[in-house]
Amino acid sequence: MTERRILDELVRLLETHGVEIRREALGGSGGGLCTMEGRSVLFLDDQAASEDLLDLCAEAVVKVVDIETCYLKPQVRQYIEARRA
Repeated sequence: MTERRILDELVRLLETHGVEIRREALGGSGGGLCTMEGRSVLFLDDQAASEDLLDLCAEAVVKVVDIETCYLKPQVRQYIEARRA
């Protein structure tokens, strides 16, 4: 599975769990997860490297989603678990 497909799966998983995804030009800094007015928002930097975005999304998933209670494609689960270790 390509990095792009894993990123798409992570974004979809976050959206399914109520996280608003905002893609913004942030100068390559990557972005991050925050709470705004009681809701979770993940900022993704359009100018950041895809590897940085993957790491941000994986970190957000660990904070927001109980991955033990939902189905994930094996490659996506493996990517998340590798980042948790």
